[in-house]
Formats: sequence, structure tokens, C-alpha cells
Amino acid sequence: MAEENVTQHFREDEAPFIDQVNDWLTTAGDQYRPVLTPFLNPRQRYIVRVLTNRQDEVKVAFFGGYPGAEMQRGLAYPAYYQPSENDFDLQLLEINYPQKFAQLHHRQVMGAVLSTGVERGAFGDIITWDNHWQIVVEQPLTQYLIQQVTSIGKTKVRLEERDLQEAHAPEEDWEEVVTTVASLRLDAVVAASFNYSRNRAKQQIERGRVRVNWEKIERPDFELANRDLISVRHGGRIRIQEQLGFNRHDRRRVRLAVVHA
Repeated sequence: MAEENVTQHFREDEAPFIDQVNDWLTTAGDQYRPVLTPFLNPRQRYIVRVLTNRQDEVKVAFFGGYPGAEMQRGLAYPAYYQPSENDFDLQLLEINYPQKFAQLHHRQVMGAVLSTGVERGAFGDIITWDNHWQIVVEQPLTQYLIQQVTSIGKTKVRLEERDLQEAHAPEEDWEEVVTTVASLRLDAVVAASFNYSRNRAKQQIERGRVRVNWEKIERPDFELANRDLISVRHGGRIRIQEQLGFNRHDRRRVRLAVVHA
């Protein structure tokens, strides 16, 4: 029964990740040592927390280089262990480029890093402000990325090491909203969050303008869950904070965090 109660939190396609999380927790508990994960998105961290809460001897902590990072590494550790930020093995890289003559875009920076062959879980947030760019990465990849990423698009660049304390945490004006939706379908939540018609939300999704946890989703009926992060091009972003049950009209009450583009 306990297993059924836990699995209802998850989607069928999350089963491989759940297996991976259970492996991390088992290793931390059986071998009495901390286990460091790749960078995880908010939904993945939610899954890790749910599974860790079933353990008596294992705990988990997260850190992404600065407070409030969207992508964070997890550390599963025995209950007696006292984790520190150094355990997360992170490095901040800043992109040095001719700012007066070139302009970079998020997708270009992401593409340049991925083109080196590293996986998405090997680096965290890509931070930008006033034409400055920073990337949080797994520390062992630092020199490899410095050597490999010498251009972004047609712009020559140089990656330079910075202390984590120099991370420029983005300032986003998240607004908490409690609303009702007929269901947690993607089109219903997008429509409610940005005051779109259901048809407009559906079109945005089908045209590839919506991502869930950084993955393009083109199905309006995609079912959302706690801690999913939704990005809508030219609209903004939505985070599913909490489901609050149903009202007397049998509509689902949900607490969202919304930031407008």
C-alpha cells in the first residue's frame, strides 16, 4: 500500500529516474557515504525529496551555486553526515566576449556547451544580466569546457573561472496565485496563468512555444504535476507549487508561482 501511495505522485515516464534515485539512496545508506547527483530540475528534486522522506537513515540536500538556483545538484548522505557547499563540487564560469560588438542568446550559450558532448545534467543555470553571462558547471569539467568553448555562434569567447560568491543571482518577480482549473492539463494551466483563452493556450503549445522542465511539449493534454516548471515564449513562466483539492464546483484549486515575460 505504501508503494502505491508513493507511485501515484509520479508519471509513468518518470520510472527510469525513480530507479536512479533509489540507487542513489541505497548507495548512500548501504555504503555510509554521500552520493552526488547531476543537476536536477525542480520536478526531479521533488521526486528525490518524496523518495528520501521514506528513508530513516538517509537525507538529501540541494545546491546550485547560489540561493534559488533552478538547476541544483543533490547530495544524498547518511543521517550522521554534515554536508557543506564544497560537497557539491561546483564551479562558476563567466563568458568573456566583446560585448560592444556582439550579442549572445540563451539558446546559443546552451547549444555551445552541449556541442562539447557534455550532458545537460553536467551544468546548471545559465545566468544573464546586462549582456553578461555566467554558467554553473560540475567542477571536474571546468578545464575541458574552457578549452572546448571558444566561440558561441560567430562570436569568439573565453570562459573564465569565478568564485561562486560572484554568481549574479537573477532577479525575477515571481507572483503567487491561487486559482481554479478544470484539470492540470497543460493548456488549462497556461490559460489560467496568463489569462489566455483555452484556444490560444492550445495553439501556443501545438506551435512548440511551451516547455515543461526545459523540454518542448506539444500536447495540450499533457498532465502537469507538483514542481513542474512551464515556460511560455513571450508569456512568462509558471511553477506548480501545490494542489489544494477541489472546490464545491469540483474544480481543482492550485497554487502557482507566475512570472510574466
